[in-house]
Amino acid sequence: MKASSVRALVMIAGAIGMALTVAMPAAFGTSNASGPKVPTSPQPIAVVTSAVAGPTSPSASASGPLAPSASTTSGSAASAPDEHAQGVATVLEINGAIGPATSRYVVRGIESAQKSGSRLVILEVDTPGGLDSAMRDIIRAILASPVPVVTYVAPSGARAASAGTYILYASHVAAMAPATNLGAATPVSIGGEPTPAPAPAPEHKKPGEKPGEKPGDDGDSGDSAPTDTAPATAMERKVVNDAVAYIRGLAELRGRNAEWAEQAVRGAASLSATAALQQKVIEVIARDLPDLLAKVDGREVRVGEKTVKLATRALTVERMKPDWRTQLLAVITNPTIAYGLMLIGIYGLLLEGYNPGAMLPGVVGTICLLLALFAFQILSVNYAGLALVALGIGMIVAEFFFPTFGSLGLGGLIAFVVGSLILFDTDIPGMNIALPLIGAVATVGGLVIVGIAYVAAGSMRRPVVTGVQGMIGDKAEVIEDFTPTLAANAGEGRGRVRYRGELWNARGNSELRAGQMARIVKVEGLTLWVEPLRKPSGT
Repeated sequence: MKASSVRALVMIAGAIGMALTVAMPAAFGTSNASGPKVPTSPQPIAVVTSAVAGPTSPSASASGPLAPSASTTSGSAASAPDEHAQGVATVLEINGAIGPATSRYVVRGIESAQKSGSRLVILEVDTPGGLDSAMRDIIRAILASPVPVVTYVAPSGARAASAGTYILYASHVAAMAPATNLGAATPVSIGGEPTPAPAPAPEHKKPGEKPGEKPGDDGDSGDSAPTDTAPATAMERKVVNDAVAYIRGLAELRGRNAEWAEQAVRGAASLSATAALQQKVIEVIARDLPDLLAKVDGREVRVGEKTVKLATRALTVERMKPDWRTQLLAVITNPTIAYGLMLIGIYGLLLEGYNPGAMLPGVVGTICLLLALFAFQILSVNYAGLALVALGIGMIVAEFFFPTFGSLGLGGLIAFVVGSLILFDTDIPGMNIALPLIGAVATVGGLVIVGIAYVAAGSMRRPVVTGVQGMIGDKAEVIEDFTPTLAANAGEGRGRVRYRGELWNARGNSELRAGQMARIVKVEGLTLWVEPLRKPSGT
């Protein structure tokens, strides 16, 4: 393998390792070790783990996904559930930002739970929000599910912000653990929209009235003070009004507080678990999964056209983990990973162009660039930022070939950093590039530019070592004695010398003997003019 291929491999492997080290935690969200545990409880709750792609345990009841106590809408609910009913409650975890990988995992999980005969699906949620398209895919799966779905914000300290609030409103049962919160569901644009107009002046409040508090509020709702500021642009108004209509429809379908839901969208209002229960946003506050199953037992929920009374007290808990495809999609569509793949792809193709036939940089660069383009189709990309990144890389590369003494490189570095910062311009955690990665790549680029300038400056001070100019002053060995020439050139001799392993015709004005060292003073075509390196003593 060529040395250039080895260097390219080391560079690409280092870049991949750096990108994975920085972004892997963000790609999967919180690790399972920090997730909710199922403590011991008087009820016999077993925990089974399986992959979401395959069928679940065959121990599920063969009677279907609904409890035996289901009845039609026209009839009353069935009698009290059987305390010894057996079945499975499937638990799906939503940790971190909601993206295409999360929606695929949840949708497949709900479908798998239905096929395996699970009686209940529990979504354990701890999310700061996510993409609107991924959220709507999850909600469509919940609304179409013949299996009751419980959204459970857990463990304590977790949140169901932004997209998580919509999912909670869409579920058949909404539950939260103590010390959790939800809300802040205002849509946030993540693609380069125009700068909004300045916010209007704040309204005059009465003495003692808190900022953002509406007249008549008692201040005990537990939510953060919403600011019902009208959107500045027509596009923002369209997005907000669409979100309001969407969440109000979910609230009316499930019989939850639609007025507060609108406040969560228009004013980014938030609620604690206790306040959410008081304002009828959720139905249950539960410490853990056994407590949740005990408290939802016997509740009546609407599943399609039927009213179902849940029998959950003795259900076995089965956790479904994402399959390898979902995990791979989560890695690729993580913004930091997609950004790293783009850089590796660009530099891989450049190295292949500088070393034709090396193959390895070209193959790795092409694969990484295609994966990055796939991720960019799914993620919302600010294309101005993407153009700045490409321009910056091009200017840094041009610094190798043009004597600009760092001006191209410095400009390219600035364009690269600015483009990287706005490439995924969003405030949603987990949907932007890690700043340490941008800083590391920019630092490496700056060091490369400084190194190029240093090498260029040093090369200007070095003597010429190639071509005719590099031969003058160098040494040559006389091979045969110089012989005098015609009378017109009296005193001039001709002979042959060896220079760097080659035999040259030579001329000189001094007597030269075989084996003597001479200095080259002039080059004329294929003839060297030489003089003795050391003149004989006494002359």
